[in-house]
Amino acid sequence: MAQVSLQINGYGYILGCADGEEEHLVALAADLDRRIDEIKTATGPSGESRLLLMAALMLSDELHDLRQRQDGTTPPAQEKSEPKAGRRLRGLAKRAEAIADLAETGSPAVNSEAASDETVAAPREAP
Repeated sequence: MAQVSLQINGYGYILGCADGEEEHLVALAADLDRRIDEIKTATGPSGESRLLLMAALMLSDELHDLRQRQDGTTPPAQEKSEPKAGRRLRGLAKRAEAIADLAETGSPAVNSEAASDETVAAPREAP
């Protein structure tokens, strides 16, 4: 088993992988690092766990879309354009921040900007 040293968001990680898979793992880490940089550009600085959560949600969303396209359940007219992808990234980042706030504090975050964005589905307390 090989061991690979990775840098993601300035933090060092050592992971094991099958022999011959080292370059692939390094490429995956570089892609994750690039995505985290995109999130920081769109949303500003944040904690490490929150950035990793947002990157994971972005990857999961991409995988979901790819599976729908492969299954033929997403018509071509609904596929993302680049400008829409940027808006979607901001929406996902806001949702991830709301989830992270909820996980950290046990109560929904109050964010008037996020509350006014219809792409955000943050839980709300009854009046």
